[in-house]
Amino acid sequence: MRIIVDAMGGDNAPGEIVRGALAAHGKNGIEIVLVGREKDVRSAGAAYGGIPAGVRVVNATEVIEICDDPATAFKHKKDSSITVGLNMLKAGEGDAFVSAGSTGALLSAATLLVKRVRGIRRAALAPVIPTAGGQAVLIDCGANAECTVEYLVQFAYLGSFYAKRVLHLDKPRVGLLNIGAEPSKGDTLRQETYQALREAGERGELNFIGNIEGKEAMKGGCDVIVSDGFSGNIMLKTIEGAASFLGGEIKKLFLQSAKNKVAGLLVKDSLRQFKEMLNPDRIGGTAFLGISRPVIKAHGSSGAAAIENAVYQAEVVASSGFIADVEAHWSV
Repeated sequence: MRIIVDAMGGDNAPGEIVRGALAAHGKNGIEIVLVGREKDVRSAGAAYGGIPAGVRVVNATEVIEICDDPATAFKHKKDSSITVGLNMLKAGEGDAFVSAGSTGALLSAATLLVKRVRGIRRAALAPVIPTAGGQAVLIDCGANAECTVEYLVQFAYLGSFYAKRVLHLDKPRVGLLNIGAEPSKGDTLRQETYQALREAGERGELNFIGNIEGKEAMKGGCDVIVSDGFSGNIMLKTIEGAASFLGGEIKKLFLQSAKNKVAGLLVKDSLRQFKEMLNPDRIGGTAFLGISRPVIKAHGSSGAAAIENAVYQAEVVASSGFIADVEAHWSV
């Protein structure tokens, strides 16, 4: 398995990106291709013992910055790490691509260079979020993108295939994020999508369980959460903020007194497990669903641990058979 890594993407590039990729290679033997300014990449690698055999460096002289127009940056910067890396993926020189760079630029470049699966109208992000039942896929079209019934129904299928192959769920429960469980809840978009998903469920194509509120989704009420980009983004950011808030408050609670400190020691292992469950670095990256080859988006502030796990996530997606399922469904 060969994973191409954008060494120049993200707030902590190239140091933390290179460190994380080298860790994935060192621990699991994954073949890595680091794409970026070669001098900077090798300098970063030298801080961690050098670039070993099995890790290749491909020079790319340009970097797509956060201030660049995401829709056209990869065209204007043809020698950027994102453009070079995705062209390598398209040419079959790697099995997956990982980047912590601009989400918009990465999606635009992946859509136009690597291409969508035939029949897919729009690719979608699919972050995996922690729930009381384990985890769920939150799938949407991006915060600033137009959303239609057709797109939301498509996302339901993509999320279901992904949950089956990557999360290993036999019959993933698909829920439509809404303000209430009743079919009449929400605006016209939600009501029409509900009807379309219900019909898909009656045909046996999806395990659609109906509308689901955010609070029920977090309790493990479904495995795939379908949402428009605006609502999905708010939910995701709220989860991240709540996790950070809870972690801080629990820590303060156990430091308030000697008695609480003793109690903290007694439940230390359980607290560590709870913290790890909420840690976004644990998964590391989010797959773009609907692209014809695996493209994984890591968070812009990713450190080495997140990049290492994003590489593992890329390996899982690449070997899962998910894209073949999508191709087979839309080729009918």
